[in-house]
Amino acid sequence: MQLGERNWTEIGALNDRVVVCPIGALEQHGHHLPLLTDSMIGGEIARRVEAATEDCTLFTPMLWMGASHHHLSFPGTISLSQATYRAVIEDMAESLIAAGFRKLFFLNSHAGNIAPAQAALLEVQLRHRRALPELFVCVGSWFEIALPELAALGLVQKKVIHACEWETSVIQVTHPELVKDTRPAARRDIGSEFWSPDHIKNNRLAVLRTMEQGSETGAFGFPDEATPQKGELLIQTATDVIVRFVKEFSGWPRLV
Repeated sequence: MQLGERNWTEIGALNDRVVVCPIGALEQHGHHLPLLTDSMIGGEIARRVEAATEDCTLFTPMLWMGASHHHLSFPGTISLSQATYRAVIEDMAESLIAAGFRKLFFLNSHAGNIAPAQAALLEVQLRHRRALPELFVCVGSWFEIALPELAALGLVQKKVIHACEWETSVIQVTHPELVKDTRPAARRDIGSEFWSPDHIKNNRLAVLRTMEQGSETGAFGFPDEATPQKGELLIQTATDVIVRFVKEFSGWPRLV
């Protein structure tokens, strides 16, 4: 059910539902994927999750602009600063809380949104911790919520990177006409035990560098290994796991 398709007099009767807020980005994705890749992927997963959770959810429209300043060296990227993005997420959450909703789930599809969204929602929770002990606000990315199941699919990559095997495969399903054949991607290993500049290995710490400092093409990973069959498997696996979470989340009890 779409929140934006209801009228205001209907909202009170829907307060017990989980509000799902898909959040994405409009940023470069290498030579071969469209700028709106993250939002396209998140939008398709949200569409499938909505269809499977009609009895317990309300969905907001996709917030297509994300925190993508680290991509601004590549033309076409549109980004909100960290401070502005935090304010947007806070205001979205506060608007929904004012309407009477008490379970909010921000379904993310862009890694750059994670830190500012978490910071914003923590501020919201701190603000209401005494007056609204029944309030739950959470943010999770499709590629993290479902990571154990996705990593077990047998693909070349065991995690999402950027404009990679996973993202390219999914866009081959959702918007195949927008995927280009030329797919150069950075693969660099400096032999560090702690940090992988191409993000192919798991990093033990955050090394804060911009995209052009790691890839001249704006892509990482193995986009040349992408197929539509992998894309459908990724989308449906992520959807199934997120549906399980949303249904569980809708039944979480008040803890204090």
